[in-house]
Amino acid sequence: MITISDKGAEKVHEFLTAQEADLSVAGLRVGVRGGGCSGFQYQLAFDEQRDNDVVFESHGLKLLVDQESLQFVSGSTIDYEESLQGAGFKVNNPNVVAACGCGSSFRVAEEEQVSAV
Repeated sequence: MITISDKGAEKVHEFLTAQEADLSVAGLRVGVRGGGCSGFQYQLAFDEQRDNDVVFESHGLKLLVDQESLQFVSGSTIDYEESLQGAGFKVNNPNVVAACGCGSSFRVAEEEQVSAV
């Protein structure tokens, strides 16, 4: 399961409303791709639902996750933070065992076991 915080949901609603998106098919895509200094990077995007997506609903929004990414982000909460360094979405992911200093790259326990073999 994936959820979104109140503040995160507010920001997604603002964007989708401004884009006049159809909320019955549009939502926030939460994905993962290989790369970065710790192994994986998050990919967040406003998108429409695809056939093989796993869809979670939170705060009246669709959170869209492709099958391959689900194992890495299951249990995560998407938040929106504003600080002196800027503003943006942040993924609070219980699967992360290490992250780099830049905050955009991470490693999960499953990858640690594969690396140790």
